[in-house]
Amino acid sequence: MKQAIDLLAFDLGAGSGRAILGRYDGDRLHLIDVHRFPNSPIRSPDGLHWDVQRLFEGIEQGLTICGRQYGRPAAVGVDTWGVDFALLGGDGELLGQPFTYRDGRTEGMMEEAFKRVPRREIFEQTGIQFMRMNTVYQLLSMVLAGSPLLERAATFLMMPDLFNFWLTGRAVCEFTDATTTQFYDPRARAWAKPLLEKLGIPTQFLPDVVMPGTVLGPLLPSVANKTGLGGVPVVAPACHDTGSAVAAVPADSDDFAYISSGTWSLVGVEVPEPVITDDSLANNFTNEGGVGGRFRLLRNVQGLWLVQECRRVWAEQGSDLSYDELAGMAEAAPPFSAVIDPDAASFLDPPDMPTAIRSFCTDTGQAPPQDGGSIARCILESLALKHRWVLERIEKMQGRPVSVVHIVGGGSRNRLLCQFTADATGRPVLAGPAEATAVGNIIVQAMALGHLSSAAEGRALVRRSFETERYEPRERAHWDEMYGRLVTILGSRGAV
Repeated sequence: MKQAIDLLAFDLGAGSGRAILGRYDGDRLHLIDVHRFPNSPIRSPDGLHWDVQRLFEGIEQGLTICGRQYGRPAAVGVDTWGVDFALLGGDGELLGQPFTYRDGRTEGMMEEAFKRVPRREIFEQTGIQFMRMNTVYQLLSMVLAGSPLLERAATFLMMPDLFNFWLTGRAVCEFTDATTTQFYDPRARAWAKPLLEKLGIPTQFLPDVVMPGTVLGPLLPSVANKTGLGGVPVVAPACHDTGSAVAAVPADSDDFAYISSGTWSLVGVEVPEPVITDDSLANNFTNEGGVGGRFRLLRNVQGLWLVQECRRVWAEQGSDLSYDELAGMAEAAPPFSAVIDPDAASFLDPPDMPTAIRSFCTDTGQAPPQDGGSIARCILESLALKHRWVLERIEKMQGRPVSVVHIVGGGSRNRLLCQFTADATGRPVLAGPAEATAVGNIIVQAMALGHLSSAAEGRALVRRSFETERYEPRERAHWDEMYGRLVTILGSRGAV
């Protein structure tokens, strides 16, 4: 048997960060939960920011704990959410706390962008789904506000790139995360500088782009000494968390779709080249970078964020329900009371999510759900129906059917959502692994160090190492009826 190697993955999400050690014995991968730390945005007078120094402290603590309890890992990799960024000055100093993608400064920015560059031209150059949170609209908001930081900035880094810079001193952008900006040209494999210039956004601060699996260098002496790990190499995995999650989908053929389920539902397929067509534009699909130079043709759907926000509001009102309790209440609630579009603008960051859901139902001529179980069930049914909407459009664009749907990430533990997705789509669902993002991160590290030869070998390792649960579709008549209602609502609201 080969000697086991340890690879440490840092997976940072919108609510928390975690350090997970992958122990690969040459046949199977075993995960060890090393450290978890919170990620709470800071609300300042100028908006909502990430506390990146606190997050980096969490990374350093994870490195220290790993070294003390498990020894020195063979490599380290960091992934985070997409679209958000940091600006650095000439000496590498951080110019202000990075904003979060839910900050309101991007309100109306897409419309401002379209005044300067037609929507079709933006899509033609980038192939990315139009969402007001995209990096390009964040930067445009700074241009219109006359932010002095744009003049002072010497380096632009996406969030995982910032942490990699603080770990290694190397300032580059990783490919999968760079593609989420909506100013990376996936066909030219370069920054879409002509687009930025038309929008009046500076380009002098854009760094080189590196591919997943690039060894960025050893830990800086300051970090190595503080954590006691020495010069452990830092690998850029798929630094966008969805890119890592998709790398861990345990598929054994090409006719699958994936749903990376968590705060967002990322619903899509893998393709060898970006799909930039009239259909992908009309349906607002995105072409994000993947492992091995492939692309993820997908649609971002607001996912379990809606449940998370309902739970937060109910806790503030004195009803602190666990996710298991909410799932049980949803299962017991009457089915098909109402359907919502999870991607409605009113659900992006409302102060009171249950009220926003009731208002949406009233506005669309439906009796609103009242109790917590009915609201939770409405959310889960609506997510499953929106999954179907996306998959049908993928099949049309691809010209071939999807035979199975893989749900990975935290949402794969939500048995009701998995079963509803099978029912709504009429496709079998394979759920797991739940820690797909960390697993994909570790797989790319193993590829970078030569312990795995390809992404396909990595997926075979996932199949050997983690169990999946299969959900078969059940009776669909009522699902078809509710799907027709969703399609009508989308059409009446001009939503895609």
